[in-house]
Amino acid sequence: MNRSRSSSAWLNEHVHDAYVQKARAEGYRSRASYKLMEIDDKDRLIRSGDLIVDLGAAPGGWSQVAAKRLQGKGRVIAVDLLEMEPLRGATFLQGDFREQEILEQLEKLLDGERLGLVLSDMAPNISGIAVCDQARAIHLAELGLDFARNWLKPDGAFLVKLFQGHGFGDFLQEMRRTFETVSSRKPDASRDRSPEVYLLGKTLKT
Repeated sequence: MNRSRSSSAWLNEHVHDAYVQKARAEGYRSRASYKLMEIDDKDRLIRSGDLIVDLGAAPGGWSQVAAKRLQGKGRVIAVDLLEMEPLRGATFLQGDFREQEILEQLEKLLDGERLGLVLSDMAPNISGIAVCDQARAIHLAELGLDFARNWLKPDGAFLVKLFQGHGFGDFLQEMRRTFETVSSRKPDASRDRSPEVYLLGKTLKT
């Protein structure tokens, strides 16, 4: 299938996607909102009073869910390279999380406060070269994990999107070295044909 036909097929699927239509009807910024809602319903990640960091936040679907469920008792800090429309209950930092300057700005916003939850829905710009795209995705996940190690409360949690492929097993082992429990989640809103999977680490090992 050529590029234009492939793009048209994706657009047609997206427009008619039940979760896309549901998000529009219910006022959520993206279909991804339902992924976090389903995981949180099961695992109770969003806790009253917590500070939450959402990496790769734009357009704000996960931050929107987190802010709503905190009900004003806690804070969300959203980070993304792309612009994001203002969102009640969330502070937005625009920049590339891979850059030290942005990490330092984020840490300044934290002001020493430990996190209850780190969310990472980061994904690289797709080049179409599978091995390169996978390596970039794993690198982003590793950056998110390193940040979580340094800033989570002892009983905090880290939820990260990954794509199954080269490097996945090594990253899973690193998660298991970091957290007391590690689970995989494939929410209903994640398309069946998508290789994405979410890993959830809870409670830092001491």
